[in-house]
Amino acid sequence: MPLYEHTFIARQDLTAQQAQALGDTFSQLIDEQGGAVGKLEYWGLKSLSYRINKNRKGHYLHLHIDAPSSAVDELERNQRLSEDVLRYLTLKVDKLDEAPSVMMQVKSARDDRARRDRP
Repeated sequence: MPLYEHTFIARQDLTAQQAQALGDTFSQLIDEQGGAVGKLEYWGLKSLSYRINKNRKGHYLHLHIDAPSSAVDELERNQRLSEDVLRYLTLKVDKLDEAPSVMMQVKSARDDRARRDRP
């Protein structure tokens, strides 16, 4: 089956738990269509470059998908209908990287930094 990387942006007024639940819902949809989601990453609430439907921020989620193209078409159709999804992007790739994505590596590196002592 073809391999895909799929990233979508959810509305800013959702909580982090609701955004992750939305990702789980879309993962379940892929499973029902005969595919498999290898990895689901929540990248957090980030500022957008420009306003989308009066939103200045969005919850970013990233999925690694191993599914037929019909399953990805159904996923994109459901995301177009969902009011919670602002934008999505699906890329067909040759292989999926099992390591954490660059966004997750940057986040962990930032968390590992030592804090400065303040007097």
